[in-house]
Amino acid sequence: MRRRAPSLLAALLAALATLLLAAPPASAHTELESSAPKDGARLSHTPATVRLTFSEPVEPADVHIRAAGRKLTVSRGDHGNNAVEVTVPKLSEQEQSKDRGDLALVWQVLDMEDGHLTSGTLSFRLTAKAGHSAEAAAIPEPSETVHSAWVAVRWAGYLSLALFVGGLAFLALLWPQGAWDRRTRRVLTLSWAAGLAASLLAPGLQGAYGTMGTLDDVFRPGTYTDLLNTEVGIVAACRVLMWVLAAIALAALLQSGDRAARSPGWRVGALAVGVGLLRTTSMTGHNSEGTHPGWGAVADLVHLLGVSLWLGGLTVLLLGVLPRRRPDELSAVVSGYSRLAGASVAAIVAAGAVLTWQVVGSFDALFHTGYGQLLLLKLAVLAAVLLIAQRSRGWVKTRLDIAVLLRGDRATVRPFVHSVAAETGLVLVVLAATSLLVTSAPGR
Repeated sequence: MRRRAPSLLAALLAALATLLLAAPPASAHTELESSAPKDGARLSHTPATVRLTFSEPVEPADVHIRAAGRKLTVSRGDHGNNAVEVTVPKLSEQEQSKDRGDLALVWQVLDMEDGHLTSGTLSFRLTAKAGHSAEAAAIPEPSETVHSAWVAVRWAGYLSLALFVGGLAFLALLWPQGAWDRRTRRVLTLSWAAGLAASLLAPGLQGAYGTMGTLDDVFRPGTYTDLLNTEVGIVAACRVLMWVLAAIALAALLQSGDRAARSPGWRVGALAVGVGLLRTTSMTGHNSEGTHPGWGAVADLVHLLGVSLWLGGLTVLLLGVLPRRRPDELSAVVSGYSRLAGASVAAIVAAGAVLTWQVVGSFDALFHTGYGQLLLLKLAVLAAVLLIAQRSRGWVKTRLDIAVLLRGDRATVRPFVHSVAAETGLVLVVLAATSLLVTSAPGR
């Protein structure tokens, strides 16, 4: 039993190495492949339209282009789903003098699948103004404040999801009578409220970040309407709907307690809500990167499920079961959760290896990009969590019977409580790293 965590970690590293060696390079975010006229071309006059061709299909609503600070009109055109056309109006004398003889188009495009931003500048030299020195337009930068708020909201969303889904599963599978426990009911209620709030705020933050806006733009109705016209926005709306439906399952549990937790009808409903929440959350991650998006989608769903069962169960165990110190509950629930946590960790390891292969794609990207280095940090913290978890399982194997015989004596249970608390804290750090990874572009 004590050798299982090192063996599991070794298996993770071996699987990761095999997958990375065999993996094709992962696809990047939406990038500009070409333009007509070409970037840097010398033109005798301002073109009526400019065509931009990207590396993957884009929607005109996701492409924002400015010239001399003026937002230009973007349309589909007749060159396929990867291309858009921008109508360039005649610049005034003041705007021409501002650009010093150049036509500079500053573009930003929002990735349709995960909402990440790519930007750049196209410059065309107008020969009629050749006497002036060319000066490139500055590329606007996304707001760091908005990005930090987005990361914090994503972290709160992941935490709420894990506590809610994992908490419901813990009650249904291991501890139905815990549905009457005051602390457990509070955890479920607060996690539902925080999850709904995060799902409402995240689209506004993502929209403001994608259009390089400020925090004030988060609460502007146009930010939401613009995003809702995209695939990312539709998924965000579905996630809000799933949280609303989750209120029905929560209300039934709070009203009927263990009768609901034991009811097959309630369990089917809670399962449907849980899968819906997990799926709508995983659809805006990086699992679509690479050449096998189907595998990535399945792996991300399994990964989120494993984390939810692990962290949600840890929290209910720490705040609900252990403070009661009832021998019958310690005997049944703790040993049952130990087996559930072992299966969850195995699922996390397997799904994490697939996601790493799918998103990172190579050892070079793993060690030489900011995304890969952050992923390595996450794996290091996860390894520390597994070591602490192994101590907890050792306590379950060797000390649980003693704790039950002593009727949950505080001194006997205290080492296990400390171990579970440390494990929970480190999993929260893993969630924070996950939030940073989800809001960062792979390969950068």
